Amino acid sequence: MDLDELDPDPLRLFERWFADAAAVVEVPEAAALATSTPDGRPSARMLLLKSADERGFTFFTNYESRKGRELADNPRAALLFHWPALGRQVRIEGGVERVDTAESEAYFRTRPLGSRLAAWASPQSRPLADRAALQGLYADAVERFGEDVPLPPDWGGFRLVPDAFEFWQHGDDRLHDRVRYERDAAGWWRTRLAP
Repeated sequence: MDLDELDPDPLRLFERWFADAAAVVEVPEAAALATSTPDGRPSARMLLLKSADERGFTFFTNYESRKGRELADNPRAALLFHWPALGRQVRIEGGVERVDTAESEAYFRTRPLGSRLAAWASPQSRPLADRAALQGLYADAVERFGEDVPLPPDWGGFRLVPDAFEFWQHGDDRLHDRVRYERDAAGWWRTRLAP
């Protein structure tokens, strides 16, 4: 990657790389999300990105889940997209904010019925006695809501607002290309990193 030939806007470069991945990867929107507690205990999990635009990178979850609680206590996170078929990965770091209720409701209505019911049934990240307990909670949600499932009060979106991107392209002999974008008051600037 030649720095002078790269798009000066990392979001546009991400969109091009994402389109390349979508052509060959089954689930290009799968990403690892890393969060941490206020005292620095990290955790990571896979999730599905739902949108990426000039506002940031949006995903949805139970606000009482481990990631939801960690993001409430320490609203910074990192996303990692890894597309081995292309020999590429993209890291995105930044602050995190909740999306508004209207946006969460709009997305929630697009989810399959079973997923909407499961959002009510699952006490995400909390201990369960056994699988039968979860199935019982799901049956209760079916009985309570039928097909008219509202947005749960503890469920919604987060948006990661980037202040840094890193684009990584595989190179032979471990001579990978790495370019980091960081934002300051004047806009985005780029730096080549050693592999």
